[in-house]
Amino acid sequence: MKKIFFTPGPSQIFPTIPKHLKEALRKDILSLSHRSSRFKKIFYKTVDDLRQLLNIPKSHHIFFLSSGTEVMERVIENCVEKHSFHFVNGGFSQRFFETAIELKKVPFRHQVAWGDGFDFDKVEINKKTELICVTQNETSTGVALDKKDIVLLKKNHPDKLLAVDIVSSAPYVNIDYSFADLVFFSVQKGFGLPAGLAVLIVSPEAIEKSKYLINKGVNVGSYHNFINLLKYADKGQTPETPNVLAIYLLGQVIKDMFKLGIRNIRKAIEKKANILYNFFEESNLYRPFIKQSRFRSKTVIVVEVKNGSSNIIKKLTNKGYIVGNGYQKFKDKQIRIANFPAHSLASVKQLLVYFKKYERQKNL
Repeated sequence: MKKIFFTPGPSQIFPTIPKHLKEALRKDILSLSHRSSRFKKIFYKTVDDLRQLLNIPKSHHIFFLSSGTEVMERVIENCVEKHSFHFVNGGFSQRFFETAIELKKVPFRHQVAWGDGFDFDKVEINKKTELICVTQNETSTGVALDKKDIVLLKKNHPDKLLAVDIVSSAPYVNIDYSFADLVFFSVQKGFGLPAGLAVLIVSPEAIEKSKYLINKGVNVGSYHNFINLLKYADKGQTPETPNVLAIYLLGQVIKDMFKLGIRNIRKAIEKKANILYNFFEESNLYRPFIKQSRFRSKTVIVVEVKNGSSNIIKKLTNKGYIVGNGYQKFKDKQIRIANFPAHSLASVKQLLVYFKKYERQKNL
């Protein structure tokens, strides 16, 4: 049975990945030295194409790391001497906050209930804050923050660095990088790749903060500190032996996305999200977890299930449709459905056929 993964990451691979894997084997990509001229060409081309796809300005640097979780650590190390400020409304924004604590910083936190968004204008940011951390798309709950609100947050606090987690919304979300200092995502979600690679986009101001901390004798990490990453990126390299295959695959998928058109990709995601939310809003068995539509994620749809989600998840799995459990305390109460570029409209419609079927069975 062919399976379709609607899990929020790792998720369904992009349809062209099998072809690109065969090509990678044929071209000996898996054996390339990360110091070779061939790898440098792959590095530069992937960076240039990513810059074009996401409209990243030339002023910002692009680094490759291992995971979104690692990026959180590197961001705190390189941009915070003592105080960061975290908007927390779910598991991954909480992880960002806890990372600062584990690195012996003294972070501030504005916390709301899981499933809620933020009114940034009503939140007072402590004056000692060096870095503001925002999870634009909270994968654990399906809350998405409007990019316009994030821009206003930066405009209202121009003296502070701003980090934005778009791990489960890239490449859908259209970030204005001129109002963000650190933006990051991992490839196993919206780009439909196997796990094992993250991308960090860094402003000149964040680079300067890292230099400042180094000059003060603050520990900013070892091989993956920003200055070392920049030194090697300028040469088309990484400090360590990287996931060469993942960087190659990312470059190939970006080319595929060029053919589809990023506007068309974003429109398709919105269309699928509307179909999903409309169905769950009219259902007697399921309902969207996020009550305010302005905070509903287009890429991670979270629904509550009356009397629990476990049986429905098992039935969907038996049909080859793999959806995500609720996160942590919501594990047996919710279902999380990924809506990434790799998910076709036809597969979404078929998924809903089974949701309807199980709802009718419940009503008998």
